[in-house]
Amino acid sequence: MSRAAFLMDKLMSRFGLSGKSFIPLLASFACNVPAIMGARVIEDRNTRLTTIFLAPFMSCSARLPVYALMIGAFVPETRLLGFIELQGLVLFAMYWVGVVFAIPTALLLKRGILKSKATPFIMELPSYKLPAWKNVARTLWDKGFSFVRRAGTIILSVSIIVWVLCTFPRDEAIDARYEPELAQAEAIAGEEARAEAVAEIEGRQAGEQFRQSYLARAGQAIEPVFVPLGWDWRIGVAAIASFPAREVVIGVMGTIFNITDADEESEPLKQVLHEARRDDGTPLFSLAVGLSIMVFFALCCQCAATLAIMRRETNSWRWPAASFLYMTGLAYVAAWATFHVARALGA
Repeated sequence: MSRAAFLMDKLMSRFGLSGKSFIPLLASFACNVPAIMGARVIEDRNTRLTTIFLAPFMSCSARLPVYALMIGAFVPETRLLGFIELQGLVLFAMYWVGVVFAIPTALLLKRGILKSKATPFIMELPSYKLPAWKNVARTLWDKGFSFVRRAGTIILSVSIIVWVLCTFPRDEAIDARYEPELAQAEAIAGEEARAEAVAEIEGRQAGEQFRQSYLARAGQAIEPVFVPLGWDWRIGVAAIASFPAREVVIGVMGTIFNITDADEESEPLKQVLHEARRDDGTPLFSLAVGLSIMVFFALCCQCAATLAIMRRETNSWRWPAASFLYMTGLAYVAAWATFHVARALGA
């Protein structure tokens, strides 16, 4: 990795970064949190802040379930030029979306508030040696525990808040209405058939309870904000609920559309998304809407842990607030443009 940083220094310096920025940004494709923590090895303050600010632009693994669901549901399984799979090409493009927008952002910071003088790149290039497994285990434990302690507490706290907003208030009348159906399902012979019937009823019950929760009510109130993106309140609420962790959007969509144990490979969820309708009877989802959702999640900073770690590493709320507002605004505009361009092209 030291040699990779050395090789990338000349290219990265054009954007106000250092070769040492390459490793944290590369790590961001796995998770932004340890990547931001890893930026502390950069000596120059402005270069370190620029690296931290750019890290959320890289598509972390938490975004992949969103891409997988939208691509699997709405991008056709066709080939371009006979050998390029369209679905794979779209997924590849999603990873480049963040990189493409990160470049002008880096130039903007370099010429603005985070100007930094060019400094010679000095880094020790150690000889290749097999590591001592004891040291590897100790390092993994220390870094893993630090990650859980610093990021896990934030994720847990925000998750509890979102869970409360998604769960309450509960309408006892809804539960009472489903009790006879559940009793009938429990009486079905055959364990597998009984489990499927109970899961289907509980899914409808959970969806109905969710639709009258605090978060759903808030989503319905601010639905006009989502309309320009081609969304309705259901998609908007799923995006808001994903703030603790981006991949949560899949489970929330499953709850909204009465699908239990939904994931990015869930065929029932893909089917119900195709069948979902707006109030006027038109389809809710289309390729244009799917692309809009993916572009939004590729650019937004919907991750409480990332913002919390950014605050700890910069010792200020100014940078995480600026990152959240800038990336959310950028994601909104890009998603709006994507939806309207795709729809104009017939998607």
